[in-house]
Amino acid sequence: MRVATKVLRQILALCAIAIVCTGCGGYLSATSTNPWRVISIDTDANLNDISFIGDSPHGWLVGSNATLFETTDAGETWASRSLELDEPYRFTSVSFDGNEGWIVGQPSILLHTEDAGQSWSRIPLSEKLPGAPNTVLALGTKSAEMTTNIGAIYRTSDGGKTWKALVEEAVGVIRNISRSPSGEYVAVSSRGNFYSIWQPGQEAWQPYNRSSSRRLQNMGFTGDGRLWMLARGGLIQFSNAGSPDEWEDIINPEFSTSWGLLDLAYRTPEEIWVAGGSGNLLRSLDGGKTWEKDRFVEDIPSNLYKIKFLSQDRGFIIGQGSLLKYDDSANQAV
Repeated sequence: MRVATKVLRQILALCAIAIVCTGCGGYLSATSTNPWRVISIDTDANLNDISFIGDSPHGWLVGSNATLFETTDAGETWASRSLELDEPYRFTSVSFDGNEGWIVGQPSILLHTEDAGQSWSRIPLSEKLPGAPNTVLALGTKSAEMTTNIGAIYRTSDGGKTWKALVEEAVGVIRNISRSPSGEYVAVSSRGNFYSIWQPGQEAWQPYNRSSSRRLQNMGFTGDGRLWMLARGGLIQFSNAGSPDEWEDIINPEFSTSWGLLDLAYRTPEEIWVAGGSGNLLRSLDGGKTWEKDRFVEDIPSNLYKIKFLSQDRGFIIGQGSLLKYDDSANQAV
C-alpha cells in the first residue's frame, strides 16, 4: 500500500512539472488570423531594405547585386530597375523624405535622388571614410544621416556635398545598428558579446556587457524609449525605463524550438511582431507578456530577418528572396 502511494505521488509530481513547463513556453498556440501576404518578387538576390515616398503607394526596395525594385501600387507589384554601375554593389539601406531619397551600400557607394527615383546620382565618398556605408536615413531637404559598418555616424545638410562626423571614434565591426526617433543609436558587436549606445551630443559610444551568457543577435528601441534585445536561443528581453544596462526578466516564447530570432518591430504600442529563421513569425498583443505564432507563414522557405512598419496599417517583412506585406483588411483566417 505504501509503495503504491509513493508511486502515485511520483506520478502526480511529474504531471505537475509537465503542466508547469507547458505553461512556461512550450509550443505556442497559433494566431486566429493571418495578416501577412506573400508578394512575388522576380529575383534571386537577398533583399535588404524598403522605403516609401511619404504616404503614397510609390516605394523602392533594395538588395544584393545592385538589386533595385520600384512599386507604384503600395507594394503589390514590383518592377526591376537597373543603374549603370561599375560593379554589383550590395545595397544595404534606402530612405526617402518626400521626393528626396538615398541609397547606401558596399563596397562604398552613396546614391541620391531628388525626383522620387526617376534619376539617381552617385555622390563621391572619401577614401578615408571609416568602414563602408551601412544605413542611411533621410531627415529633410538635402539632409540625411549615414552610419558605417564599424559604427561611424555622419550627417549632411547640403545634399551630400559635405558630411559632419557625429562621433569621434567608431565602435568597431558591428552586427547591426538601430536608431531611435530621437536620434539615439544602439549597435551590437559583430560577435554579439557586447552592445554600445550613442546619444546625440556624446563624443563616443558607451559600451555595455550583454545581460546573459547568450550572444546578442539584434537590438533596437521600443516605442517608449527603452531597449529590446534578441539573443541566441530565441530569447527576448526589454530594458528597464531609463536604464540601458538594467533588464527585465528574460522571455523565451518557445523554448521547445531551436531556431533564432532575428528582428522585432512594434505595430502598435502593445502589438509586437518578432521574425526569425525558417519562416518563424511570433506576435504579442500585450507588450510581450504572452506570445502566439503565425503558423500560416511557416511553409515559407526563408529566414525572415527584417520587419518594417511604416504605419499601423502598412508593414513589410523582408526575407531571403521573399517579401511579406501586412494586410489585415480581409482578416485572413489561418
